[in-house]
Amino acid sequence: MEKEILTFNDLPQVVAQLRDEVMGMRAMLTRQQAESSKPVKENRHKPMTVDEAIEYTHIPRGTMYMKLEDGTIPATKPGRRWILYQDELDKWLETKRRNVVPLTVDEENAAILASHKRKPNKSSWQTGPIVEPSKSNEHESI
Repeated sequence: MEKEILTFNDLPQVVAQLRDEVMGMRAMLTRQQAESSKPVKENRHKPMTVDEAIEYTHIPRGTMYMKLEDGTIPATKPGRRWILYQDELDKWLETKRRNVVPLTVDEENAAILASHKRKPNKSSWQTGPIVEPSKSNEHESI
């Protein structure tokens, strides 16, 4: 805005200009926040050497080579050296976990309900009337 003498009649026009500038800045800030808040997905499909994989997984060298040779660990050997990919190594580690990820309460309930949906055996159903032993028979034998 230039420095000039403003009169009362100029105020609505100046306020409208200021409002437009503020709205433009607000839109620009909103765009920048939306762009910066997007999660940047790290590229996890990067090749690793055996030494880097050993350092990453903390698996002993002998165990690593044994698992590479028998094909347990996903890797490729285009020449003399093994190449492993970090994302494939992560997936392999997840599938080989002993302690699985704990279930949520809803998942636990669904699993319990799914395990108790069996029908009872027909042989255990009582088809006739239920007869209770009479107490008078017990007194007669005494």
